[in-house]
Amino acid sequence: MIKEIIKGCRKRRRESQKKLYQRFYAYGMSITLRYADSRGEAAEILNDAFMKVFNNISSYDTDRPFKPWLRRIIVNTAINHYHKHENDRQQVDFELVEHEMGQRQDILSGISYDEIVEMVQQLSPAYRTVFNLYVIEGFKHREIAEMLNIAVGTSKSNLSKAKKNLQSIVEKNFS
Repeated sequence: MIKEIIKGCRKRRRESQKKLYQRFYAYGMSITLRYADSRGEAAEILNDAFMKVFNNISSYDTDRPFKPWLRRIIVNTAINHYHKHENDRQQVDFELVEHEMGQRQDILSGISYDEIVEMVQQLSPAYRTVFNLYVIEGFKHREIAEMLNIAVGTSKSNLSKAKKNLQSIVEKNFS
């Protein structure tokens, strides 16, 4: 089924493009929401990613799985979006909560996926991007530094600060 849809996309058939978009929309949104400030921005990133998919579908190797290829395009589009808008944004540091949190595991196990995405969206764009690339996507700090044009130390620092800020956000929302 997917191979037929891809064949249609290679022939620039609108119906095939629509089917591909509909089939992978939720999957793509689950990725872009982690990088974006809002649902609207996530949809914008995803639409840009699908345009890249449709323009480059002829380079896709049908002997390989489609989802990893799509994921790579979506993540790269999110990184490009970050670069495009990094001058427009201000870095925000959240106040860190001083008190100890007694039962973190109980709190964390009660958090839904949507709540986690919402908390990650509260991070500054720099922290959120490094957090997603390292924790979710599995990139190394050296790779992240190259992608974002930052120092390896900055990547490590942003990850550390992202984790502290997320901890603070969790404590504020669930204590």
